[in-house]
Amino acid sequence: MNIYALVKRTFDTEEKIAVANGKIVDDGAEFIINPYDEYAIEEAIQLRDEHGGEVTVITIGDEEAEKQLRTALAMGADKAVLINTEDDLDEMDEFTVAKIVAEYLKDKDADLILAGNVAIDGGSGQVGPRVAELLGINYVTTITNLEIDGTSAKIVRDVEGDSETIETSLPLLVTAQQGLNEPRYPSLPGIMKAKKKPLEELELDDLDIDEDDVEAKTETVEIFLPPAKAAGRVLEGDMADQVKELVDLLNKEAKVL
Repeated sequence: MNIYALVKRTFDTEEKIAVANGKIVDDGAEFIINPYDEYAIEEAIQLRDEHGGEVTVITIGDEEAEKQLRTALAMGADKAVLINTEDDLDEMDEFTVAKIVAEYLKDKDADLILAGNVAIDGGSGQVGPRVAELLGINYVTTITNLEIDGTSAKIVRDVEGDSETIETSLPLLVTAQQGLNEPRYPSLPGIMKAKKKPLEELELDDLDIDEDDVEAKTETVEIFLPPAKAAGRVLEGDMADQVKELVDLLNKEAKVL
């Protein structure tokens, strides 16, 4: 099987986000593979081990993203591709990323493409479905189980606290939901092997992409942190007095009654 996994570099989930002058400050911040993308990578590796073939991981960004690709290679992926847009694009959105990824994949004869359900920084969940639409292939989102039999796929997907089973055919794009698998940690031998695995770096010119054709369709007007939460108030007195005070507060301060 010819399998591809889409990877995004995101802030570490433990990182404290700072904003200055309307922009996110990332100097000195720790970055990781988007956690939902780890499920996609793990599933890709397991399917390759079961059915044969190879796994290629793809990301878009600058040279700093090479670290996350090397992590994916250490997990067990076979090859990696970095599409470096640092010198070409100042802003990217879901449209931009999907167009670039689809352009790269259009002649790769992918049997299966896996992506995370959402990225923890943006949370739009748009890139995977957009790529599938551009490539003209089937796609299923928020999957929690995937079985491949020849060119057929049986999928269980999460739907608002329940699940549904879908049967479809390859080529196929799926987005991984929590519960699909348990992503492995890179082993020391895996880390050593990753250093020798191929990592290809491309730019937009290599894909014959004009910057104007992938210009972002959305504009970020402002970035700001939510206001600090006020400290809670402890009501005192007997129960009747507390109830009376609570109703009064909900009515006059919170204005929810």
